[in-house]
Amino acid sequence: MSKYTLLALDMDGTLLDEDQRVSEDTAQAIAEAQAAGVTVILSTGRAIQNAVPYADQLGLTGPMVTVNGGEVWKNPQELYIRHLLQRSSVSKMLELSEKYDTWFWAYSTERLYNRENWNGNVEQEDWLKFGYFNEDDTIRGQLLDELRTLGGLELTNSSPHNIEINPLGINKASGVQTVCDLLGLDISQTIAVGDSLNDIAVIRHAGLGVAMGNAQEEVKQAADAIVASNIESGVAEVIRRFILT
Repeated sequence: MSKYTLLALDMDGTLLDEDQRVSEDTAQAIAEAQAAGVTVILSTGRAIQNAVPYADQLGLTGPMVTVNGGEVWKNPQELYIRHLLQRSSVSKMLELSEKYDTWFWAYSTERLYNRENWNGNVEQEDWLKFGYFNEDDTIRGQLLDELRTLGGLELTNSSPHNIEINPLGINKASGVQTVCDLLGLDISQTIAVGDSLNDIAVIRHAGLGVAMGNAQEEVKQAADAIVASNIESGVAEVIRRFILT
């Protein structure tokens, strides 16, 4: 049996292809890993409602890490722990979106908002994650500078053109560590796979950190191994190289 007993998979750019689908090869490899006794979990920046359909498709009934570690679920129906942004920080992030005229989104515990549908009340909802999208490198750099000045924030991305914000210290590494604690596993028994900056912490923390072939360069540099891209079923390669051997 593999020395790795937990496989933590990012979704966008990793598990999913460019059409938001799981390839047949990847789905088959995940089924084989589960049959071999490995627990496969989703470790994603998405909210639970956007991740559960894929968990159901793949027959994943165990823990889940969502919104970059902002939530850890015992199973797709049962929340274990939740970490919230300070409302004052969310208010400031909204101000920055106006200052820099940039698109944004925000996950509350109730729903997903963005610039086009913003009607949220910052003081009446609980906030899990905030994000910006802007293709202008200069504007993103200015936003990052201001966010760092605010302090108390975990700053990552899920694509080269966005910024994702969680409470400081809350990331996929903290989420997967919580799952390990729940399952009585050591983090050294975990393989973590991803492609973006929001995956770096867990890639560094896991027993084996794997970057997809399409990963950002900084992620590849942090990883122990690099596999094929998300459109080439790189997750299936992870399973066959490091679990089913």
